[in-house]
Amino acid sequence: MTDIVAQPFAFPLRRNAVALIVIDMQRDFAEAGGFGASLGNDVARVGKIVPDVKRLIEGFREAGLPVIHTMECHRPDLTDLPPAKRNRGNPSLRIGDEGPMGRILIAGEPGTAILAELAPVDGEIVIEKPGKGAFYATPLGEILKERGISQLVFAGVTTEVCVQTTMREANDRGYECLLVEEATESYFPQFKAAAIEMIRAQGAIVGWTAHLDDLLEGIACA
Repeated sequence: MTDIVAQPFAFPLRRNAVALIVIDMQRDFAEAGGFGASLGNDVARVGKIVPDVKRLIEGFREAGLPVIHTMECHRPDLTDLPPAKRNRGNPSLRIGDEGPMGRILIAGEPGTAILAELAPVDGEIVIEKPGKGAFYATPLGEILKERGISQLVFAGVTTEVCVQTTMREANDRGYECLLVEEATESYFPQFKAAAIEMIRAQGAIVGWTAHLDDLLEGIACA
């Protein structure tokens, strides 16, 4: 076991029980012309974390630790898209509609793809999720159980929505969760700050947060 410098106190990382989950680092959320931009968001904020997310992924790969990627997307026939979800957001451009990068958030479309800089390599798991949380309607729980994973390190977007939702789902399932602060982002800086405070409040009620360099140093020595 290796203690990682973290908030609100050290995170007891166990090498044989930890995996990295990179949440929704997709073109639709990070590039101009994607779904995030269509909602009026500053997608450049997401782009700024790509180098740090890449460092984190590479650190896990070099340490021989598992990396899991998620993608928020739906079936082409939209049978897994509730009307309540489709009807929110920008009324002129919704999930399933044609956008500059293909149909928005539809599996297999160009905009749904993970950013090239962060693309999965052979052997890494990719979870296609129709909801905000990565456990809903996916095999993630079974995959983690099969591999003996009980600790999850998180990166990706957005901090307050898909990242926090998945951390809360994981927390309720008994996983120890750690969020890497430099490797996550929101379109709204105040939302990221609030989510980080909520996650680690009351003695890590949802999980821990740590800085990238501290985590990389820890996993290299684990």
